[in-house]
Amino acid sequence: MGTVIDRVTAGDLTHSELLLNLLWLVLSAVAMYFLRYIWRMYIFGTSYRLGQIMRFRLFDHFTKMSPSFYQKYRTGDLMAHATNDINALTRLAGGGVMSAVDATITAMVTLVTMFFTISWQMTLVAIIPLPFMAYATSRLGRQTHKAFSQSQAAFSELNNKVQESVSGIKVTKSFGYQDDELQSFQETNEMTFKKNMTTMKYDVMFDPLVLLFIGASYVLTLFMGAIMVAAGHVTVGSLVTFITYLDMLVWPLMAIGFLFNMVQRGSVSYERISQLLQQKSDVKEAENPLPTIKNGRLVYDIDAFHYENEETLADIHFALEQGQTLGLVGQTGSGKTTLIRLLLREYDLQEGQITLDGHDIREYRLADLRRLIGYVPQDQFLFATSILENIRFGNPKSSLAQVEAAAKLARVYDDIVAMPDGFETVIGEKGVSLSGGQKQRIAMSRAMILESDILILDDSLSAVDAKTEHAIIENLKETRQNKSTIITAHRLSAVVHADLILVLQDGHIIEHGRHEELIEQGGWYADTYEAQQLEMEGDADEE
Repeated sequence: MGTVIDRVTAGDLTHSELLLNLLWLVLSAVAMYFLRYIWRMYIFGTSYRLGQIMRFRLFDHFTKMSPSFYQKYRTGDLMAHATNDINALTRLAGGGVMSAVDATITAMVTLVTMFFTISWQMTLVAIIPLPFMAYATSRLGRQTHKAFSQSQAAFSELNNKVQESVSGIKVTKSFGYQDDELQSFQETNEMTFKKNMTTMKYDVMFDPLVLLFIGASYVLTLFMGAIMVAAGHVTVGSLVTFITYLDMLVWPLMAIGFLFNMVQRGSVSYERISQLLQQKSDVKEAENPLPTIKNGRLVYDIDAFHYENEETLADIHFALEQGQTLGLVGQTGSGKTTLIRLLLREYDLQEGQITLDGHDIREYRLADLRRLIGYVPQDQFLFATSILENIRFGNPKSSLAQVEAAAKLARVYDDIVAMPDGFETVIGEKGVSLSGGQKQRIAMSRAMILESDILILDDSLSAVDAKTEHAIIENLKETRQNKSTIITAHRLSAVVHADLILVLQDGHIIEHGRHEELIEQGGWYADTYEAQQLEMEGDADEE
């Protein structure tokens, strides 16, 4: 280029030579365009693939964690990790890597060309500010790292607040707490804004800082170039070319500042994600699990169990034969649900064991154990899809006839067909359009359609009336021959048919036996049953 400029200045460049040089320039530009296009498609495609892999790893990790993990990390925080943090990694792997490679190659080629083809003296003078720029951007990067870490934590808190506020909007309105909740949200929002502004303050300092050192490089180059032109060591064309090459260094140097920023953000997000992935589940898979699992005699031999330091269960010893029904009753907090969670291996025992078919349940694969069990929890969860999809969630290949049969067993079929769209009715988020009883029975249908060898109903009949409860219990008795059933209930009428009833109090078994035996004992069970029967008779008289 310098040669062309000097020949144009001297007037000895022909039109054909000028056109030829322009043609080479155009061809170079076209080639550079296609090469950059391919390079960017590859690097951004790879970065999006990284994002996909990281999201899968996180979700897979979430599915394997025990309840204690979700007590430590709230939903909004986990969402922030799966969105903002992974997006920061994706930007680093895409734009960051691209900038690093492009800037490095461009800078090295430009510097080598300036050094060997124009003037090594001017090149050395031009790069004098660069070490100082690297030091300054490094110092600024550390501040950015700290600020971005705080802003990501603030975003997690904001996510938690939004999720919590939206989920509890009905409660907020019913208590007339909208203004206070809005004020609370605004405080969190303002805190997040301040953290983001602090991060932004350091972000915007990168470009001016880089431009400052680039300006210094220009000044030194012009000073040195003027001296060398005056001394006749370089021509004016060579100086112009050198300045052009120096212009080409502006973008790589700006990209380095951008890269420093991206690296700091990406490292913060990677640390946050790594911290999550390093969390271990309290429930461990067996090193050599049994190849198969089948229903059989269920035996509880629990000496003691505690969640943290507080004892929850003690001296729990009983057996349930295959095909029998177990009733668990007692006051709230007596340990009924804990017994269920131990069978599902949401927690593992510290002292004692639970055996199924002669084997400790810890010897089975978690997936095999849980596939054997149909579970209807207290806090049933319905997806924001159709009733049909909710019922056949555990087995998407279930036919409509099977879905209808399960709905009839749970005594919810008539409710469904009365709806405008029947089984295709979309129930909204968490079943917002349904009553409490309908939610429970649809959740029960979802478990019944699996025809599990062990069915657990954890206080799943509390929202239905006594007549519907009786009908459901009768259906269970007819359809679950040779299959085990565990029912926890506050209303004792749900367990009167059980082969074994356990009365729990403060984590201990205080009474056990069949309904008739417990009535004869005249203890807590007998007193509570009599009181509930009198209450039901009073309700019937009022009607």
